[in-house]
Amino acid sequence: MGIVVDLDKAKEEAKRQIRRYRETYFPKQDALYMKALEAGDDTTAIVTEKNRLRDLTDAVDGCKSTDELKALPFVTDPRHSGPDKKE
Repeated sequence: MGIVVDLDKAKEEAKRQIRRYRETYFPKQDALYMKALEAGDDTTAIVTEKNRLRDLTDAVDGCKSTDELKALPFVTDPRHSGPDKKE
């Protein structure tokens, strides 16, 4: 028998990682949002990204397999998501 992954535990770990990332990411986005407001710039992209990250924990709950969980953006490697991404 191969390695068995507890899906519920994997989901909780994914959500923990997402929440930890958001703790540092949201203050940066809040600062960008305030600067954009002060400058009269469009804030749509900032709001969209923050909502995407908020909704990601709900998407984790909807996963029925570890493959679905791994396929979610950000879950597999949070360093490759958001404005800090280096291409």
